[in-house]
Amino acid sequence: MTTSDLQDRPPTSPPAPACRVAVVGGGANAEHDVSLASARAVHDALAPTHDVVALTIAPDGTWWVGGTAVSFAEAVAVVATCDVLLPAVHGPHGEDGTLAALADLAGVACVGSGVRAGAAGMDKWVTKLVAAAVGVAVADGRVVRDVAEAVAAPRLPAVVKPVACGSSHGVRRVDTVAELADAVAAALRLDDRVLVEEVVTGREIDVAVLRRPDGTTLVSPALEIGHAGAVFDTATKYDGSARFVVPAALDPADADRLATAALTVVDALGCDGVARVDFFLTADGPVLNEVNTMPGLTAHSQVPQMFAAVGITYPELVAELVAQARVRHASRAS
Repeated sequence: MTTSDLQDRPPTSPPAPACRVAVVGGGANAEHDVSLASARAVHDALAPTHDVVALTIAPDGTWWVGGTAVSFAEAVAVVATCDVLLPAVHGPHGEDGTLAALADLAGVACVGSGVRAGAAGMDKWVTKLVAAAVGVAVADGRVVRDVAEAVAAPRLPAVVKPVACGSSHGVRRVDTVAELADAVAAALRLDDRVLVEEVVTGREIDVAVLRRPDGTTLVSPALEIGHAGAVFDTATKYDGSARFVVPAALDPADADRLATAALTVVDALGCDGVARVDFFLTADGPVLNEVNTMPGLTAHSQVPQMFAAVGITYPELVAELVAQARVRHASRAS
């Protein structure tokens, strides 16, 4: 083949995008900045192979498309032009099924869990009730709605956390009644219900469950979190001091128990896409901490690291989530 042959050959057209994806980031909650990071990473991973539209929800609830503020109706109209909505919004008004409901009403496929599983998984109290009902151990705890209720007959030490908030916002270990009152008051600024739980001593282990486009389910290798604090709070989570070990060094029997418990809870909640299930591994076995139906999705977050350990790259993982959403949506529409 000569140089002139190459010059005369018509230019090769780039491959057509797989589909049009609306990636929503931000959110009107305490996890806004974390969600922005997830949305940015997802956008960049999908952009080479998909037609990606970026939407952002500001802390005040305003919607933006690119650099332009739009009305909610205009934002919904943009979403309706897409094949898939990927809600990279962690916490309330996103992960709790809110954006999945928007996708349902717009007739668009949605990455991740639907309305029911998103709402149940976001609510730590409901998640505990579901887990206990299917035989997965949970920490003893109670829900309180004010400080007076919390300090009445307290059982200390305890861990205080908002019922529906993520990224460990408002999570605190308390050892005295005064600390309990202060922690509950702070948590009530994030949610109208607060969970007060017994302190569980054990290794902190995460397991992820991925629904794949071919209809199979993949349980990830376990990841162990190492940190110096009393609890894995927001500061520890994002200040770079936490250490992730994947695969975690586990006895095979413990690894099987964790995988089984994770899949059992995810199935009971009805989660789709990918969900991260957080446990304490105690001397008596796994104790559920919480379920994340839209976990952190940067390339350095726990879930992508867990699947990278079995050879699934970050772009492949994100593309699988989009493909699985399309398959699920098509099956429900038929």
